[in-house]
Amino acid sequence: MPAAMPSRMNRRLAVVLSVVGLHVLALWALQSGLLRRAVELVIPVQVMAEFIELPQPEIEPQPPAPPVATPTPPQPRPRPVAPPLPRPLAAPSPEPMPLAPVVPPAPPAPPPPAEPVQAAAPPAPPAPPAPPRIELPSSSAAYLNNPRPPYPPLSMRLGEQGKVVLRVFIEVDGTASRAEVGTSSGYERLDQTAVQTALRWRYVPGKRAGVPEAMWANVPIVFELRYAQ
Repeated sequence: MPAAMPSRMNRRLAVVLSVVGLHVLALWALQSGLLRRAVELVIPVQVMAEFIELPQPEIEPQPPAPPVATPTPPQPRPRPVAPPLPRPLAAPSPEPMPLAPVVPPAPPAPPPPAEPVQAAAPPAPPAPPAPPRIELPSSSAAYLNNPRPPYPPLSMRLGEQGKVVLRVFIEVDGTASRAEVGTSSGYERLDQTAVQTALRWRYVPGKRAGVPEAMWANVPIVFELRYAQ
């Protein structure tokens, strides 16, 4: 092994000397125009120098690292494109309306008058006493024994008959002081006979609140031929 080291050093030294000599020769060839020949000579020397170099330890290349998968960002979804809206048609401008006359605002209504305070109503007067009971005179009492009126003979022959209503003023003692025809029978003879009969009759006097009082009364007298026969 020690003997082999000087031989290698000699080879390297020879190679170095040859390379230096080749460079010197190349410079000279450049100056003298022999560049191509120098190039041909240099190439074998370089190949030889490569073969003479000591073998270098082989370094195993490391396997390349697996590529890291970069996450791809999610692609945004395309937004739906709305269909274009139809353009509104230009409406014809309406004709200007005539301006209404400006009416001035009405004056505010006056406040309502305050209601007068009503005084306390006076107490109601006492109810008037009930009117006294009035009893009209009557000629139909059985105890009076008034006779029937006489039938005029001429009226009987002529067939006169009817009803007479007399207004008779009856005194307190039950006698008649006045008598007048209220409703005629249609025959003068019958009416006068009824008046004379009413003045002779007796009556039950009228009363006011139970006290006898002179007053008017209606007295009917009927003339019928069947009663006279």
